[in-house]
Amino acid sequence: MAMGNEQVIEQLNSFLRGEISSVETYRQALTRVKDASALGKIQDVERDHQRRVDLLRQRIVQLGGKPSDGSGLWGAWAKAVQGGAVLLGEKAAIEALETGEDHGLADYRRDLAKLDSDTQQFVQADLLPAQVRTHGTMSALKKTLH
Repeated sequence: MAMGNEQVIEQLNSFLRGEISSVETYRQALTRVKDASALGKIQDVERDHQRRVDLLRQRIVQLGGKPSDGSGLWGAWAKAVQGGAVLLGEKAAIEALETGEDHGLADYRRDLAKLDSDTQQFVQADLLPAQVRTHGTMSALKKTLH
């Protein structure tokens, strides 16, 4: 592993744990959402997060690292929040998902500078635009549910 890659891999694994957490919480929400339009959008967003999981794992391996297997502490907390929101209904579940999207977007923007230039380009080209898109989807969906 090249010098400096350890920090980059550590940061990418942090992003990966966040994405795994997103996939887990979206799957949890999918069991409760009944509105067909909302369900389709949530499925699309869940697939988008899964694609990012796959991309992050590939990049970590390319850099000589070992991808994280689980979502870690953030994932446990996110699943607990989403579980509580699911019990309160569709609107609360979607609001919790949108809050998770806020968190993911803030993480990517805040931690981009911790990466080497090639990995920054990867994040800016592949991950960040997808996160902006899924954030927008959930934000718009939240606004449709009064």
